[in-house]
Amino acid sequence: MRLLDTIDSPQDLRKLDVAGLETLAQELRDEIIRVVSRTGGHLASSLGAVELTLALHYVFDTPRDKIVWDVGHQSYAHKLVTGRRERFETLRQCGGISGFPRREESPYDSFGTGHASTSISAALGMACSPEFIEEGRRAIAVIGDGSLTAGLAFEGLNQAGHLKRNLIVVVNDNRMSISKNVGALSQYMTRLRTAPTYHRLESEVWEILGKIPAIGEKARDLASRALEGMRGVFVPGVLFEELGFKYYGPLDGHNVGLLIEAFERVKHIEGPVLLHAMTVKGKGYQLAEDDAPRFHGLGSFDKATGSLKASPKAISYTEAFGRTLASLGDDDEAIVAITAAMPAGTGLTHFAKRHPERFFDVGIAEQHAVTFAAGLATEGMKPVVALYSSFLQRAYDQVIHDVCLQNLPVRFMIDRGGVVGDDGPTHHGVFDLSFLRTVPNLVIASPKDENELAAMVCTAMDYNEGPFAVRYARGAGLGVRMDFKPTALPVGKAERLRSGTDVSLLAIGSMVATALEAAEELARGGVHASVINARFVKPLDRELILEEAVRTGHIVTIEENVIAGGFGAAVMELLQAEGVYGTRVRVLGIPDEFLEHASRARLLADCRLTSDDIAGSARELLRSERNVLKEEAGR
Repeated sequence: MRLLDTIDSPQDLRKLDVAGLETLAQELRDEIIRVVSRTGGHLASSLGAVELTLALHYVFDTPRDKIVWDVGHQSYAHKLVTGRRERFETLRQCGGISGFPRREESPYDSFGTGHASTSISAALGMACSPEFIEEGRRAIAVIGDGSLTAGLAFEGLNQAGHLKRNLIVVVNDNRMSISKNVGALSQYMTRLRTAPTYHRLESEVWEILGKIPAIGEKARDLASRALEGMRGVFVPGVLFEELGFKYYGPLDGHNVGLLIEAFERVKHIEGPVLLHAMTVKGKGYQLAEDDAPRFHGLGSFDKATGSLKASPKAISYTEAFGRTLASLGDDDEAIVAITAAMPAGTGLTHFAKRHPERFFDVGIAEQHAVTFAAGLATEGMKPVVALYSSFLQRAYDQVIHDVCLQNLPVRFMIDRGGVVGDDGPTHHGVFDLSFLRTVPNLVIASPKDENELAAMVCTAMDYNEGPFAVRYARGAGLGVRMDFKPTALPVGKAERLRSGTDVSLLAIGSMVATALEAAEELARGGVHASVINARFVKPLDRELILEEAVRTGHIVTIEENVIAGGFGAAVMELLQAEGVYGTRVRVLGIPDEFLEHASRARLLADCRLTSDDIAGSARELLRSERNVLKEEAGR
């Protein structure tokens, strides 16, 4: 019987000795690898945080004491030892447990996470609660070194140092976020790893001087001043100490006995403490250790070889974008590519290899990425900011204030637009069309397939009148033939893919192919539907939409975006502004709720966005008008 099978809560951990915890750590890794190889998920981060997890739950009185896992990529061991072992098989599956901490799921998940750099601010908020203070509880933020590149993390550190509350920040330093860490802070953390000398010297001098009769305290005072001046030589951790934190480390993040000893010491210290632990991303699974970026987040895979069990035949939208931009960069030296710690995830590795001097990875700092791009645009460059839709949300003010208000030609390439599946509500990109559409000066486009995406990248590069956003889906394209040399599209112009006289299906992006399938189904029942590939959410193709409204009198809009304020709302606003009141409209999209984790197909079916659902909505629209006409005729 596995030791893991006896662990139903952290209380069970506390019955074990260090040797037992080490055995448990290996069993946890084995279980994580076994399940994630089947379900997919964030593997390498969780493997690297196993000992940290055990030591934290061993020392602190969870859930009375609160642990906030930054991002949550590293929380699988935490889930296994907090009563979810028997449900771990359901990880990221429809109706199963989430791949991230969720407050609704367990009292041990003290704060819901999924995006980086929120842990310090959230834990500090908990630590400032009057009840929390009175009861002597502890708040612990576990943050990866990559997450420390975000401004929000430093805002939290700054406030914590000022307030002097009892807050413990554990820096899980694995030298990586998703890809290799970049920037001055990463170099700073590297120096920290190599300078453990200062604290040892400080404690030894302090102890010796205190034993000198009569002058011990004066000697200590003089020595402390001298040591203060030597800090920068012995330990660059002075940055955190100047922010008001007591700094401890660096420690071996895989030595569970050492971690327990360290946590026992720091939990009694008053005021903010930062404990620096060095870990290996992918620890215990050699394939993940050797290629941590690929094993950061992946689908189901073969444990023995690490190869994905299902490889798509068509290239992904991400790949289509990356190849196209790299090629365009060969001929246009003004093109600059920017990403926020995700060169591989956004497809920019192609550009980085061919044009390294014009590629910038700014770390997990989306706000900075956007304003940095705005500065480049003022000097005649063509900056391209490639981000996931859900992460662009973090830079909304910069999109408005620094780019669109000044009408600067920054190009936003928005990956993972729409439903993304198993990562759940923190990662679905279903709000972008709505929150971007409200901003003046911004062009918004979305392609029907990977070849049209390449054309839209060309369009964005040629467009110098203001900002331009291209939003596309996650995963494989449709397998269409790619043009050898893609050409730009006319801005604001849609295309009619199919003509009909009964109803017009107006679709955008990923929903265009589904709309064509729906039109085929309608045709088999004698309903003739037009299918319009809108291409642009802003500006809309006014002439074509009005023509369809008059010709068929029935419009169904279809988008993989929230209904509120999205593409369908834009179409209805256009009809209202033009005084077209006789056309009947049905808007299909994501309902006004957060979508859970499940396969993309399941989620689209739940949102009634399959071809059958679209055809059914068109029939309902036509039936409802016939019923109205019958009622009017009977009066």
